Amino acid sequence: MRYIILIVISLTTLLHAEHPPPRGKATFPLSKTSFKLMAKDGFKTVDLKGQKFIVVSVREHGSDGRFYAVNEEGKVWKSGAVTSGAEKYRSPSGIFTIFQKKRFHMSTAYPDPSGVNNMDYMMKFTRFGHALHKGSVDWMSHGCIHIDPKDVVELFDWTDYRTKVVVTRHSYMPFALGDLRVKRVEIDKAAIFPSNIIEAIFSGE
Repeated sequence: MRYIILIVISLTTLLHAEHPPPRGKATFPLSKTSFKLMAKDGFKTVDLKGQKFIVVSVREHGSDGRFYAVNEEGKVWKSGAVTSGAEKYRSPSGIFTIFQKKRFHMSTAYPDPSGVNNMDYMMKFTRFGHALHKGSVDWMSHGCIHIDPKDVVELFDWTDYRTKVVVTRHSYMPFALGDLRVKRVEIDKAAIFPSNIIEAIFSGE
């Protein structure tokens, strides 16, 4: 019996041991929808035109520390701050697919001692457990991508099991800026004018 207990403890320790994070594949934005990706035989270009996807430019030097949600029409319709893995737990770069979503979730590797869920609105994209989820954008993570609580609900509702996640260590802002400027103007107009006045202006009344 004692040996069985020791074996169980050893297996549990191995399963929860800290492993070096996967390095992923170097990923470079080429345009709003295309990316250069490191492959075994060199670089290849992946174009996500016609698909909806999320670009995560990680919180590291030379990156944006933001996510960008791109719809099927190739428009960046939402962006917000993120934090990513600390140096010891760097988030892997590459192009992934969301394969699991959970509204309520507690990390099994790093459970909160208080018992409060610490990975709500979880959108998992690697078998190592990396996910987009609700979290503070004031500190770095164990490898996951923290989405600000004010942004995560809308993003969670928008994604599905075909949504791609592009994680890069390079800036995506130059490709997103045009859409974000248009969105900013629309928000400013809505804040200044009541909706009926805006409709009258654009209908020529």
